[in-house]
Amino acid sequence: MDGLVLSHPEQLERLRRACPEAVGAAVLAGDPCFDRMLAARPYRERFRRALGVRRGQRLVVLNSTWNAEGFFGSGGGQDVLPSLLPRLAAELPADEYRLAAILHPNIWYGHGPGQVRAWLDGALRSGLTLIDPLHAWRQALLAADVVLGDFGAVSYYAAALGTPVLLAAAAQDRLDPEAPLAAFVRDAPRLDPYGPLREQVEKLSAGHRPLAGPAEFTTSAPGASAALLRRHFYTLMDLPEPERPALLEPLPLPPYDPPSRTSPQHVRTRVHGTDITIERSTEHPYGAGGTTHLAVHEDTLDPGSLELADVITRDGPPDDPRLGGPEAWTAEVLRRHPRSALAAYVTGPHTCTVRARAHGVFRLLAGPGADLDPAAYASSLHAWLAAGGSVPEGGDVLRIHAAGGVHRVVVGPRLPGDLAAQP
Repeated sequence: MDGLVLSHPEQLERLRRACPEAVGAAVLAGDPCFDRMLAARPYRERFRRALGVRRGQRLVVLNSTWNAEGFFGSGGGQDVLPSLLPRLAAELPADEYRLAAILHPNIWYGHGPGQVRAWLDGALRSGLTLIDPLHAWRQALLAADVVLGDFGAVSYYAAALGTPVLLAAAAQDRLDPEAPLAAFVRDAPRLDPYGPLREQVEKLSAGHRPLAGPAEFTTSAPGASAALLRRHFYTLMDLPEPERPALLEPLPLPPYDPPSRTSPQHVRTRVHGTDITIERSTEHPYGAGGTTHLAVHEDTLDPGSLELADVITRDGPPDDPRLGGPEAWTAEVLRRHPRSALAAYVTGPHTCTVRARAHGVFRLLAGPGADLDPAAYASSLHAWLAAGGSVPEGGDVLRIHAAGGVHRVVVGPRLPGDLAAQP
């Protein structure tokens, strides 16, 4: 063996005890993976926007290592993820929380991408995003507000970054009891998969105090791994090092990947004048107050739910020739579904066109600082109109309360002529 790269002297001491003959080949060279994350920290907001995380939302990242006792296990009592995902979508309101999952590459290769997506289809339709396990997991980790994980390295990296971590699987017998990772697993807070999930996430965030161990033991040379590794490699080759600095490849900005929610949304609202409080989730929480309506995406898995929908939505470019444009699509939808009161065509991250059956066609546009899913604007308008609201000739402004803030949304004037004709 010419070289055994270690990231911290603590590992060298364990190596000395376990295999003293290998100590001579050991070299302390930090952690290039962690260094890339440290270098990319200034771009956290960009990574969040790439995942469609909006102002006031918390990004909850689930992660699982490749292990039968991991979060995404092979069955039995340890395999909590399948039962947990529907509850997360139901208990964490869509406009307050964004869900993403990092699954170890061997999970993908071991089961196959088609099988993994089939298993998680319900969660994907409720807004879960599966992160590229090779090229985007670090960026998702930097973007995260909370991590639900297991005893794998991703949870440890998250803790080293100072992110709150809640362990959903914590098999101690898979770890060296003397390793810092084992100490982290012993000390980290546990998720109760049967308890109220929102309460646990909020309690974790409010009382979070970063554990000292992960930040200390992940690397002994933060920011220096490229230089240390290159020096070692050129020493092995007996060649002089280049004079230029040793650099690591920056983490790329992932493609824009907002949530796709095609599962029906139970929408709870309270209307006071032009102020509307809104909360959307896949289930109606027991005991929740407010007026309720059902919003259903046209691509829902269950077409029967469209017959029960108060609001029907879809998203796409306004010039999509297959749909004939927002005005034609909204008219067609209300003709096809006579029970529905409003159809909303989301044309961009901050805009949508809506047709209210008894009121006409309007454009909705996010005002300065507003940052909700436009489908939430459409549901808010429906609730306001149902409560007796009426859009004046020059338009109006609604104040939508969600995700811990107030979002001003401009309701454009009713469109004239054929565009406003009722279905």
